[in-house]
Amino acid sequence: FPPVSMIYANKPKFPARIYADENKKVVVFLSEFTPPPHLARALAKIVLDWSIKHKCRRIIIPEGIPTEKPEAEELDVYGVGSTDKARADMKKYHINQLKTGIVTGVAGVLLNEGRRANFDVISLLAEVNTGMPDARAAAKIIEVVDRLIPSIKIDVKPLYKEAERIENYLRVLREKSKPAAEPKLTPQMYG
Repeated sequence: FPPVSMIYANKPKFPARIYADENKKVVVFLSEFTPPPHLARALAKIVLDWSIKHKCRRIIIPEGIPTEKPEAEELDVYGVGSTDKARADMKKYHINQLKTGIVTGVAGVLLNEGRRANFDVISLLAEVNTGMPDARAAAKIIEVVDRLIPSIKIDVKPLYKEAERIENYLRVLREKSKPAAEPKLTPQMYG
């Protein structure tokens, strides 16, 4: 893991953390960085082995997929399941399933290893506009997770509000960085 400390509310935190709620039977593995490709297989194996050992029902792993859709257009979330049951659950909760594509990194390895072990892994792929923060995509994924795990309810309104604030700020920055007027080119004649 990178030699960094994430600072939140004046307190240091590790860049990779585990949160659990025994009452709701939910565990969240959180990483503030994208693991290097050479660690993907080992990390996926650790997460899958831990999940099987602790009798977890499934693994849900979010990812972003770049899109060229205009900012104003609604972004979609797609799912990929490692087993027939995972795909049936996605169908039951009206989650669009990716028919063709590539899932890389830890998510890709977890899907393959979940299939091999007959363990339910669902990768949720949210469209993200390149060059924009993905708070809106995160909120869309959380909405889908809410459907997949009915025992939890997460209020995504603050996340959408933050996404809107960030997007407006970036729009203002883009406007300010545009030149006031196109410079006129005067034809030059050499002679």
